[in-house]
Amino acid sequence: MIASLLNSFKGKRILILGDVMLDQYVWGKVERISAEAPVPVLEAKNEELRLGGAANVALNIHSLGGTPLLVGVTGTDQAGTNLAELLEKNGISSAGLVSDPDRGTTRKKRIGAANQQIVRIDYENRDDLSDPIRAEVLNKTLQQLPNCDALIFQDYEKGLLSEPLIREALQAAREHKIPVAVDPKLKNFPAYAGVDIFKPNYQEFQAIRATIFDSDEDFFRSAVALREELNFKNLIVTRSSLGMYIFNGEKEPRRIPTMAREVFDPSGAGDTVISALTLAWTCGANIDVAAELANHAAGVVCGIKGTASVTPQQVLASYRDQK
Repeated sequence: MIASLLNSFKGKRILILGDVMLDQYVWGKVERISAEAPVPVLEAKNEELRLGGAANVALNIHSLGGTPLLVGVTGTDQAGTNLAELLEKNGISSAGLVSDPDRGTTRKKRIGAANQQIVRIDYENRDDLSDPIRAEVLNKTLQQLPNCDALIFQDYEKGLLSEPLIREALQAAREHKIPVAVDPKLKNFPAYAGVDIFKPNYQEFQAIRATIFDSDEDFFRSAVALREELNFKNLIVTRSSLGMYIFNGEKEPRRIPTMAREVFDPSGAGDTVISALTLAWTCGANIDVAAELANHAAGVVCGIKGTASVTPQQVLASYRDQK
């Protein structure tokens, strides 16, 4: 059944609207402390650029067999050029990217040694888009929507997704009867009322509810209440090593355990989860099957250094390994 489901991903057109990023990695070795300050000296051995944020979601959709339609904003800088080139190199169109001369491309630079991250440097602008840039983003979104099978909002609170943009895109999706999945942050969550899948992680969910839960019972009550308040078809809360919890009003809340055998690096695992969830849901899987498949996919990428994507063959191998 899972093989058939994964095979049905082929050709599914998924529109991703969200904050694109360029992930930079510098890896080397540390053998001494600087004479200038009590900090390690990294002898750089290799550097790498990868797709991050919504661009990594697009990469995961592509590697799982779907066709990603990516809409996002970059700066008119070298990082923006690098990001567009990486997309094209991986078989993903960069035509949906809007260049904004007034902001830089979001970059995360990770520096590490001995398979351990030492420091991360973020280059970003969290200001809301200007009205002309927002209009251009909305126009690209509305052009793509009639031809897609699902819409993903990938929100990292980097300025692209504002309530007006969200509401207009959601209205168009409803008019075309297109399912919607959301990987949210705190700022805009009320605007996503009525979506098919709303997937915060546990820390984000606590921020949304403005509380720290004392028990699972408190967490469950709050999750059930939020799902009803905002009419989500499925509320899915991920909890790292504890797996994910599903709330959809049809049954008692249930937990899908993690499938990761070894967590080498959790970077980008949430991108993989929303990608696999959306594809499976769009192909007719029930939410429990979709969540289990997404957990297998996330388990694969957790065993890879840096942001990564997953293939159907790797997901199938994960299922076989768990038997």
